[in-house]
Amino acid sequence: RWVLSLQCKGSRNFMSALRRAVEVDFKDKDKHKSQGLYLLTTGIPDQETHTISAYVSEVCRGFDLQLHVCLFSVMEDVDSNRIIPARCANPTETAVAFKEIVQAANGRFHWFGEAGIFESDDITVIVSEMEKANNYSQK
Repeated sequence: RWVLSLQCKGSRNFMSALRRAVEVDFKDKDKHKSQGLYLLTTGIPDQETHTISAYVSEVCRGFDLQLHVCLFSVMEDVDSNRIIPARCANPTETAVAFKEIVQAANGRFHWFGEAGIFESDDITVIVSEMEKANNYSQK
């Protein structure tokens, strides 16, 4: 089951979108075997990271769901309408913030851009498994 929440007018009101998803769309959680949220984003949320992390941690435990983040880094902190978001951060600061949020939600973090993949929890796990297999085969 997919949930789509759109934010307009240059806002990155993550808390509002998350509240909508968990309070409206997941109210029938007992009817679903597994639930996860995927956030596809290009920038840091309007709210402070520690506030989001605390809320996400509580919500994810209560609903037994995971929040996964796919961060696409763009060169500017201005959207297509030239509106500057309420809270700005460089790509590295944004990635650090989302990694903290994802850890609170027991989710996975993926960061990519026009140049390729910068970081991915899934790829890190695969590379680790390949290294273990290689080390085992050499022994």
